[in-house]
Amino acid sequence: MSDGEKHNHCTHKFIDLANQLAAEGIDSKLVSGALMAASGIYATFIAAGNTGGLEPSGVDKIVTMYRRNLEHIQMRKKEESEKLKEENDKLQAGEAAND
Repeated sequence: MSDGEKHNHCTHKFIDLANQLAAEGIDSKLVSGALMAASGIYATFIAAGNTGGLEPSGVDKIVTMYRRNLEHIQMRKKEESEKLKEENDKLQAGEAAND
């Protein structure tokens, strides 16, 4: 399994867990906040280990990483939305031609 495939696998596992928590009746905003907190805790552990915390420059690096990731996700969501709209427009044009 490539690193990209492993990344997607992990991402889907976290989303599955978030959906399970939401299905248990936990507000989705709380679930999102908890995932963000867990991610921050884990990112701190990866960067500083169990005994340390991040210096302001380390926090800035992680914030930049989160920003780039979120921007990438939004770009992909926009592309997917535009593709779906184009496909829907083609379907509707085909249906109109059949009428």
